[in-house]
Amino acid sequence: MTTDDVLAGVGPRLRRLRKEREVTLAGLSEATGISVSTLSRLESGLRKPSLELLLPIARAHQVPLDELVGAPPVRDPRVRAEPIVREGRTHWPLTRQPGGLQAFKVFEPQRTAEPDPRTHEGYEWLYVLSGRLRLVLGEHDVVLSAGEAAEFDTRVPHWFGSTGEGPVEFLSLFGPQGERMHVRARPKRS
Repeated sequence: MTTDDVLAGVGPRLRRLRKEREVTLAGLSEATGISVSTLSRLESGLRKPSLELLLPIARAHQVPLDELVGAPPVRDPRVRAEPIVREGRTHWPLTRQPGGLQAFKVFEPQRTAEPDPRTHEGYEWLYVLSGRLRLVLGEHDVVLSAGEAAEFDTRVPHWFGSTGEGPVEFLSLFGPQGERMHVRARPKRS
């Protein structure tokens, strides 16, 4: 729906609301301070609605501004995605929009794996919820514990997975280059 479509629907909505409340143009004019002719032109679509006109009308009718402009209802915000299992690792998508920033809750079972660093476009953030996560990034080999986070450019060779000491649960956020958080991981103790 375009802005023009939304604006075209405001006039009929204003007229319907006023009539439902059994208010005359003169009565609404008195309550809002807006002239009868301006209110009439708004309702007939001959005048474009503006915030300066809609706010006093919304107050007079005691309705949210969204009701006057016909804003779409807010959809259920819960993300109900099925888990995805890849190479023994379970990913729960936490975002539903393709492209842009993607978020996943990830469960990595206890296992020992030889790191196989890879590169690709983008930027990634990791936040450990429980357990310990091994991150190999370029020349760095670090272990993140619960409550720790890491961020990195995915064009740098990287790999992350279980330390072999137990399972790990973490959040992974992957986004286009340039979107950054400012957190760091502690180096692994020798």
